[in-house]
Amino acid sequence: MKIAVSACLMGENCKYNGGNNYSEKVIEFVKGHEVIPICPEVMGGLPTPRKPSEIVNGIVMHKDGSSVDEEFKRGAQLALDIVLKNNVDMVILQSRSPSCGVNNVYDGTFSGKLIPGEGVFAGLLHKHNISVVDVGDLKD
Repeated sequence: MKIAVSACLMGENCKYNGGNNYSEKVIEFVKGHEVIPICPEVMGGLPTPRKPSEIVNGIVMHKDGSSVDEEFKRGAQLALDIVLKNNVDMVILQSRSPSCGVNNVYDGTFSGKLIPGEGVFAGLLHKHNISVVDVGDLKD
C-alpha cells in the first residue's frame, strides 16, 4: 500500500512555526508501506517558518488580512499531482490545518476556535475520491 503523509507528522520541520508534529502513531501505522511525505504549504512556495494562516470566508489569509490563498491552492494542486502520479491508496493528514484539516479547521478569527470543515488540500483529495484520514482518527 502507498500512503502519503503530511510531512510534519513524519518529523519534518515544515510547520508554520518551524517545528513539526512528529507522530509515533503514524510511524507505526505506515511501517512496511511505501510512504510519500508531502507538505502542500511548502510546495506552494511558503517559507518555514511562516505566519499562521486560517480560512477566512473561503480564502486562506494571515491574521493581518494578507492572502496566501494562491500559495495554498498551488501547493494543494502540486501535492494532489504527486498523490495521483504515485497511485497513493491513502493520505494521512495533520488535524486542523488550513491545508490538511480533514474534520475541523480553525474558524478564521485566529482565536483558536474550531469549526467543522476541511483544509484546501483535504478538500481537493475528497473531490478526487482519495481516501483521507485525520491523524487523530488513526487507531492505536
